[in-house]
Order: sequence, then structure tokens, then C-alpha cells
Amino acid sequence: MAAPHRPGSRTPQDGLARRTASAVSGTPARLGLAQLASVLACAALGIAGFLAGTGQAADLDTAHADAVDLVVTHELRNALVSADASATSAFLVGGLEPTATRESYSENLAAAAHAIPPLAARAPEHAEELATVSEAVQRYAGLVESARANNRQGFPVGIGYLDLASATLRDEVLPVLDDVADHVTVRMGGHLSAVSSRQALLLVGAGALVVLGLVQWWLARRTHRMISPWMVVATTVALVGGVAASIGVIGGNVVARNVAAGPYAATVASSAALAEATDAKSQESLTLIKRGSGREHEERFEESTARAAALLSASDDAVGTGRPTGQLLQTWLDAHAEIRALDDSGRWEDAVAAAVATDDDSATAAFETFAAQAGQDVTTTGERAAVVLTKASAVSHAAGWVALVAGLLAACLTTAGIWTRQREYL
Repeated sequence: MAAPHRPGSRTPQDGLARRTASAVSGTPARLGLAQLASVLACAALGIAGFLAGTGQAADLDTAHADAVDLVVTHELRNALVSADASATSAFLVGGLEPTATRESYSENLAAAAHAIPPLAARAPEHAEELATVSEAVQRYAGLVESARANNRQGFPVGIGYLDLASATLRDEVLPVLDDVADHVTVRMGGHLSAVSSRQALLLVGAGALVVLGLVQWWLARRTHRMISPWMVVATTVALVGGVAASIGVIGGNVVARNVAAGPYAATVASSAALAEATDAKSQESLTLIKRGSGREHEERFEESTARAAALLSASDDAVGTGRPTGQLLQTWLDAHAEIRALDDSGRWEDAVAAAVATDDDSATAAFETFAAQAGQDVTTTGERAAVVLTKASAVSHAAGWVALVAGLLAACLTTAGIWTRQREYL
């Protein structure tokens, strides 16, 4: 049984508290605590700046990779709908289709087939769906060949094969690619959010500078000296590291957001607009192929071109330039309206002739001019986004290392500065 506590007696805890208070009551001990606090503050500043800078650089690199994947997905989709547009246009010509049209179909289909495996490797969570896409593309190609063979012999069944091919593409392939694009978009959004969240680590650096300021204020009062040269230099070095980290990290966040709203948004919008317009080109041919019973294809044409126009408008706003891509789309739409006027007035042969003509004033020429400009837009804005993100990543990475070196150097300087004062008490 423990002895009762008597008034005036000391417990072990009281003794420990008194010894601790006695140990830090003298100036040398307090100088030691100030030294420890300064070193820890400098180290925290350096480590926080390093993690913020290098971490943000990694996030920017990953966001760039996501942007590339998204553009690749759109380009894969564009290749497929371009191949389909060529196939339907060739079917409309009948007999032995133009060599250029056939080559365009083959090249786009081959490009799509070669793009699927690398995309599946970069998006393993969609590997199974993309394998299904690959199989569906092969079936699509087989149906197109059947439609082509029957059409060359004048058999009406060729239209049925073409309808099956179109349904395979739009029901089994394009929805999967749209899902992949949506997933990559969400993933990129997460990495851009991570770029922004790295700024929180800068608060650690700000706190470290406050600690260094308080230590110098205490030293000035305790030692009756206005400044401590070593501590002033240490604080200056730490400040340089903190400012470098802040410029790199805050600047990286600003760049990421500007790229996301500017050239990257324009790249995605232009690519999606090209896909919508190319799909509409297929619907134009299918409407004529159905010869009076293709109203549903014309409705799809109108829906796709409306989406393309809206996307191009958003793209122009994002980059802030007066690029003529939307005007080129309208030029093609005007030519399409003339084709529809011929068909609706009972001049089907003339409408077909206008649709397959390739002279400079034809609807085909107008579409190809638009498609070439839209493709150039994708390339130009995509390269611009890549260059800006790469530079921002390099700046953030360098700023992180500057902060780390500055923090460690400042820690050494504070140690030397306070040790100078401690020696006066030895």
C-alpha cells in the first residue's frame, strides 16, 4: 500500500518538472533551444519546398501524359470515323470507287488498328474494352468489304452490309472510346488538382521564416545586439529558398490552369469537332444512299454539325484568336445545303454528283479544307500545351532543389550564428 502524501512532500513528477525547468532556465540552455528551433525551421522550409516543387513537377508531367492520351483517344476516334466517311463516300460512287478514297479508307483504318494496343497499355483499366474495340473494328472492316463487293456488282444487299458496318462502329466502338476519353479527362482533372494542392506546403516555409524572425528578435533582446550577422545571412538564404519555391509552385499552378483552359481545351475541342464533322460526312453519304428514306441520317448530320460548331466556338474562345476553322465548317455546310436542295427537289443524280465531285468548288473540297485546318489546330495547340507544361515542370523541379539547398545551408548558418553566442557563456 502506497504511503499517504504529506503536505509539502514532492512527487517524482514534480521533481522531473523542476529539473526540466532548471535545465532550460539559463541563457546557454535557451540558446540551445533557439538553435534547435532555427535548425528545424530551416530544415522544414527546405524539405517542404523540395516536396512542393518536385511533387508539382511530377504532377505536371503526369497531367501532360494524360493530355497526350486524351488526344490519342480522339485521334483514334477520328481515324475510325474518317475511314467510315471514306467507305460511305466510295459506296455512293458505286462500281469501281476512286483510288484516293479507297486509300484514305485503308490508311485511316490501319492507323486506328495500330493505335489501339498502345492506348490499352497506357489505360490498363480499359484494356478489356479496348480489346473488344479491336475485334469490333475487324468485324466492321469485314462488313465494309462485303458491302463493297456487292455494290460493285450492283446488288442491293450491299446497303444492308453497309448499315451493319455503320451500326457496329457507332454502337460497339465509338461509345467505348468516348468512355475512355471521359476517364482520361477525369484522371487529368485529378492531377491538375494535385498541382494546385502542392501550394499548401508553402505554408510550412512561411512558418519557418516566422520562427527565424522570432529567434532573431529574441537574440537581439537577450544579447543586447541589434543583429546577428550569421542569422541575418541564414534568414536571407532561407528567404531566397522560400521565394524560389513559391515562384515555382504558384507559377506552376497558374500555368497548369491556363493551359487547361487555353491550348489544351482548344486541342480537345478541335479534335472532337473534327470527329463530329467527319461523322456528319458519313451521314451525308448515307442519306443519299438510302435514296428518299434517309431522314434519320440527315437528322444525325444536323446534330453532329451543331455539336462541331459549338466545339469550334469554344475552341476559338479558349485560344483567343480569330482562327477561320468555324468559317470553313460553315462553308462546307453551305455546300451540303445545296446537295440537300437538289435531293429534296427530286434531282437525286445531281445531288450524288455534287456530293462526290472533287473540284475546287465542290462540297468534298470544302470539307477537306475544313478537316485539314482542324487537324492543324489540334497539332498547333497540342504542341503549345506540351511546351508550356514541360517548361513549368522544369521550373517547379528546379525551385524544389533550390529550396532544399537553401534550407540546409540556412540550417548550418543558424547553427554557426547561435554557437557564436553560446561560446560567450563557456
